Amino acid sequence: MTCEEKTMKSERIYEGKIVNLRIDTVELPDKKYSKREIVEHPGAVGIIPITEDGSIILVEQYRKPVEKKLIEIPAGKIEINEEPKETAIRELIEETGYKAGKMEYILEFYTSPGFTNEKIYLFLATELEYVEENPGEDEYIQVKKIPIEKLVDMIDKGEIIDSKTIISIYFAMKYLKAK
Repeated sequence: MTCEEKTMKSERIYEGKIVNLRIDTVELPDKKYSKREIVEHPGAVGIIPITEDGSIILVEQYRKPVEKKLIEIPAGKIEINEEPKETAIRELIEETGYKAGKMEYILEFYTSPGFTNEKIYLFLATELEYVEENPGEDEYIQVKKIPIEKLVDMIDKGEIIDSKTIISIYFAMKYLKAK
C-alpha cells in the first residue's frame, strides 16, 4: 500500500512577505479525502560561527510568535534569486558583524514538515573577522559569544530552546572534537 497523498485541489488563501498559506485537498491511500493547511516558505539558512577559541557567536532577539527572547544561531530567509551560501554570507555580517574566511555547507533539514515546506540550509563559518553589523531596520539583536561547553549546559537548563540552534550546537561539538 502506498502512503502518498495525491493533491486534488490547491487554493492559495494568503500571500505575505515571508510566507504564503494554501489549503490542499488530498486523496488519501484509502481513497478518502482530507484538507491540508500548508505554509509555503522560500527557505532559510542557519550559520554556526565558530571562533578560534571554540566559542559560538549567537544572537538574542525577541520572537513574537512565542512572546519571548530566544538565543539562536544567526539565520535568515533566502531572498529571490539568492543561493543559500550567499544568504549565509549576507546574514552573518548583517546580524553579527562578522565576516567568515570560510563558509562551509553542512546539511539541510525541514523545520516542521507537518505544516510547512520550510527548509534550512546549515553552514559552518570559521576564520571570523569583525567588520560591522548591519541588522535590518526591524531587527533588534544582541550579539553573544558563548563557549561551546556553556551552550550545552544552557540547552540542558532550557535556556536555549530553538531547534536549529540545538542542532547546530551539537554539530559544533562534533566538529570541535574532530579538530
